[in-house]
Amino acid sequence: MKNKERRLFFILLLTFVIGVLIGSQINNTYYPTNFFSERKINLAAVDMNGNGVAVPLKVEIKYGDGKVLTDIDKLLFWVDTQYSIQTARDVAENITGIDTSKYDIIYSIDSNETGIVGGPSAGASLTIATIAALSNKTIKTDVMMTGTINEDGTIGPIGGVLEKAKAAKEIGAKIFIVPKGQGTEEKITPKENCDEILGFMYCQIIYEKEDIDVSQTSGIAVIEAETIQDAMKYFFE
Repeated sequence: MKNKERRLFFILLLTFVIGVLIGSQINNTYYPTNFFSERKINLAAVDMNGNGVAVPLKVEIKYGDGKVLTDIDKLLFWVDTQYSIQTARDVAENITGIDTSKYDIIYSIDSNETGIVGGPSAGASLTIATIAALSNKTIKTDVMMTGTINEDGTIGPIGGVLEKAKAAKEIGAKIFIVPKGQGTEEKITPKENCDEILGFMYCQIIYEKEDIDVSQTSGIAVIEAETIQDAMKYFFE
C-alpha cells in the first residue's frame, strides 16, 4: 500500500471512529436510561352545563419505546382528545428536535371535576406542556390557553372562549391566550318583539348580535396567538 493510500485509509478510519463516538454521546444526551421529566399546566375547559373550569394536567416523560399513555377518562369527546394528544406530541417533537420514539409520554388529569368537555380545544395547551417536559422548560403558572393544535403548529379556533377566560381569571391567571381572531366573541341574544295590529298582538323573535370583548368582560388580559411558537413566548421563563 502506497504512503498516500495508507494516509487516506487512516484518515477515513479516524473519521469513522470519531463519528461513532459523537453519535454515542448524542444518544447518551437525548436518551439517558434514567431520564424523567414532569410538567403541569392548567387546561381551560367547559363542563356539561356550559360553565368554564380550570383542569390541572400533568405530563410525564421517561425513557421508553415511544408509547403515549393517558389517564384522562373524565374528559368527554375522548376520540378528539386522543387525536389532540398525538398531534401535540408530534408538534412538540418538531419544535424541540427531540426524537420521542425513545420516550414514553404519560398524560394525566388530577381533578375531581366530572363531565368535562375536552375535545380538541386542549390541543395547544397539551403541546406547550409536552414541549416544556421535553426541553426542561418552566411553565409560568399565571398563563393559560385555549385552542386546537394543527400538525404545522398553528392554533385553531374553539368555542366557549369567554367562559374559559373567566375560569382562568378565577384561579389567578393573568394572561389568557386564545386563537387568532377570538379576542372578541359574538353573542346572539333572542328578543321578543310584539306589535298590536287591529286589536291583535303579533309577536316574533328577533336575534340581536353583539360583539363581546373577552378581555374586558372576563377581567383578564387576552392575547391572540396564531402559532404555538407565538404562545411559547408567554409561557416560558
